[in-house]
Amino acid sequence: MLRVRTLAAVTAAAASGILLLPSQAQAAGSVHLYKIYYDSPGTDTRSNSSLNAEYVQIRNTTGAAVNLRGWTLTDASRHTYTFGSFKLGAGKIVTVRTGRGTNTASNVYQNRAAYVWNNDKDTATLRKSTGTTVDTCSYNSTRVDYKWC
Repeated sequence: MLRVRTLAAVTAAAASGILLLPSQAQAAGSVHLYKIYYDSPGTDTRSNSSLNAEYVQIRNTTGAAVNLRGWTLTDASRHTYTFGSFKLGAGKIVTVRTGRGTNTASNVYQNRAAYVWNNDKDTATLRKSTGTTVDTCSYNSTRVDYKWC
């Protein structure tokens, strides 16, 4: 009886989204796209704060820092951000913001004056400096403002 209740509890937790199991690639440890916040809150005014509320997060699930120098983040229209000298720590997330700012260990800035990510559909592609695709994440919705990858 206890086993049936436990199975029911796990099934209910999974259905409600409480259990977030990694994909096979993530389970083994990888650098991957984590979240795209493609529709910044409020009216699209092109203010720097509005531009920076549009972002992509990249997560390192490996046990070591990864050098992202020369890696690129691209949308379907080929707007490209190229990482300069940047190491993403083990287990860390970096947020790639659209607007201007000062790069830190957790935020980098594209220094753009216009939005990159379409508010209805787009595809983010993360590539190594060699051009090898590391990960892609697509969305096709205006019902929410972000996508977990």
